[in-house]
Amino acid sequence: MAAPRDNVTLLFKLYCLAVMTVMAAAYTIALRYTRTSDKELYFSTTAVCITEVIKLLLSVGILAKETGSLGRFKASLRENVLGSPKELLKLSVPSLVYAVQNNMAFLALSNLDAAVYQVTYQLKIPCTALCTVLMLNRTLSKLQWVSVFMLCAGVTLVQWKPAQATKVVVEQNPLLGFGAIAIAVLCSGFAGVYFEKVLKSSDTSLWVRNIQMYLSGIIVTLVGVYLSDGAEIKEKGFFYGYTYYVWFVIFLASVGGLYTSVVVKYTDNIMKGFSAAAAIVLSTIASVMLFGLQITLTFALGTLLVCVSIYLYGLPRQDTTSIQQGETASKERVIGV
Repeated sequence: MAAPRDNVTLLFKLYCLAVMTVMAAAYTIALRYTRTSDKELYFSTTAVCITEVIKLLLSVGILAKETGSLGRFKASLRENVLGSPKELLKLSVPSLVYAVQNNMAFLALSNLDAAVYQVTYQLKIPCTALCTVLMLNRTLSKLQWVSVFMLCAGVTLVQWKPAQATKVVVEQNPLLGFGAIAIAVLCSGFAGVYFEKVLKSSDTSLWVRNIQMYLSGIIVTLVGVYLSDGAEIKEKGFFYGYTYYVWFVIFLASVGGLYTSVVVKYTDNIMKGFSAAAAIVLSTIASVMLFGLQITLTFALGTLLVCVSIYLYGLPRQDTTSIQQGETASKERVIGV
């Protein structure tokens, strides 16, 4: 009886995976184009800030349509945003943790070889799976754990770039680098699963949760703009280097961010990780045609591992519910007798 429903659920998850993969790949390709074709590079920190603002405005618009009337819309904002400082504080946690993650990742890259960084940073994939098990009380089959680590290896190979010899001596602190990468990996897993737990632990609208998170996200990104590029922005302007292509990239990032929250709400963060890996493969293949990128043996092997891992993770797990229910019913009959 449950088979048709399970098939619909699986198809929905595959649909979410496919759409998110295409959107992420399109964003990556467009971003690469803007960073290689525009002579006057824009400030990436301001682009991130504007993306947060657009996601906030889109969420407000969707919430207004969802509530159906201006009165209910105002009441929802008053109750869940303006009148709920604790909820705002709760949703500020992912924004702050992601900010720490980005800074730790940059610190790790500055103190580790690129190859070591590429390998160790992919540990965020099994870390997300571990956080899902611990924080959401879920279980993964042995085959799913194998697919998670296979995905980790596949992404590493897909992004692998041979180290190039250089005469420039860079002073690095490997201990500091590994400490930073460990914090970044933990932050990545925790923030994503924390947001998923908040989304699924109450009946509060997804778009209300997005508004709560993006408000704190705007504040965090504005601080990042000031600390990273404050002096240059004051000299050149906030929108320096912006073109139509840059605005297109920001639009893709905004819509992709909203869709990511939908994927997390109705699937999980592990599926999001598989989608991100598939997007890397798809965008790299597209880059071969658009930018003349050369396919390597490691990329081909990594792509194979990613595809196999996605297939293995999506295999239906053995359903023992009916057996357990039968055993429970027999026990109840014995007790009744």
